[in-house]
Amino acid sequence: MNSSSTQYLNSKRMDVYEPMNPFSMWGDFKGNIYQDAAMIIEVDAKLENQLSEDNSHTTHGPSNPCDQEASKPVDKVLRRLAQNREAARKSRLRKKAYVQQLEASRLKLLHLEQELEQTKAQCALMRGGVNASQLGFPGAATHAGIAAFEIEYEQWVDLQNKKTNNLKTALNSVMDDTELDRLVQDALNHYANLFNIKATVAKADVCYLISGVWKTSIERLFLWIGGFRPSELLKVLVPQLQLLDHQSHDLSNLIQACQQAEDSLSQGMEKLQQTLAEAVACGQALGGGCYEMRNAMDKLEELVRLVIQADYVRHETLQQTLRNLTPRQAAQGLISLGEYLQRLRELSSAWAMRLCEPA
Repeated sequence: MNSSSTQYLNSKRMDVYEPMNPFSMWGDFKGNIYQDAAMIIEVDAKLENQLSEDNSHTTHGPSNPCDQEASKPVDKVLRRLAQNREAARKSRLRKKAYVQQLEASRLKLLHLEQELEQTKAQCALMRGGVNASQLGFPGAATHAGIAAFEIEYEQWVDLQNKKTNNLKTALNSVMDDTELDRLVQDALNHYANLFNIKATVAKADVCYLISGVWKTSIERLFLWIGGFRPSELLKVLVPQLQLLDHQSHDLSNLIQACQQAEDSLSQGMEKLQQTLAEAVACGQALGGGCYEMRNAMDKLEELVRLVIQADYVRHETLQQTLRNLTPRQAAQGLISLGEYLQRLRELSSAWAMRLCEPA
């Protein structure tokens, strides 16, 4: 029993059995004697229950002032542990917020670098007497879909670099072919995601996508209908792989098939450009509401379909290439592809930094 319960018991018993004048107070108690007796018994029962509960907790707490003094260091340790846990929780939250802030700052830096390249291009055009805003360069009034695409593309590039590093780690480990093939398919699906978001932005503004302003300046040198030319990438990748004779033969046939598909799409692009030029020229003479101008708008819709078909050829080329390779060869091919595209971006950044240096 602890001291608080003892004091409570003594105070209650003094209240119930307090001595009083039996003659002067008899009249007051005479009518309620049985009720008071029942109340006394009930209070005693409650006190007994409290005493039994206190006795049941004697193993968990001190039963005398000396034990209370001994428990003070334990309470202090418990409070200190609680404070440490709270401090650790706050530290984790601060770390998470700091990492998120770094990620946001990195994306903002990439966006600023892209804007810097676009600004330099605009300045060069303005020095030549051309209004850059009339050429479709994105500015403050950028379409919401285009702004979302630029953010998604930056995230796609970052994730592609991570997947390339994961493939490198897996290729240098003792990972079995099944798990390696899973990573290969994941990387292939990542390219499919790029083609999906490109199809969305093409419907929003196909001219923006065709112009390639969402890519770095060096990548734009190799631009073909809104992306890379698949046959040229195969020519870059094949020498990096150790192929068997039948694999070399199959990939050689695939390169020829790609070139045929590319020639067909290129001819469609040239015909579309010629039709647009003729329609716009006629529209200038007959007025903006003429049939030829409406026909020109329809041709721009066909341009969306042309871009989607070009991305379809790119995706199919990647799939057919990986099917002709073993899991380890496919992983090496995707690594080479990722490193090639990354080197183009790094070269573009180095060129942009050179332009910033004073003469």
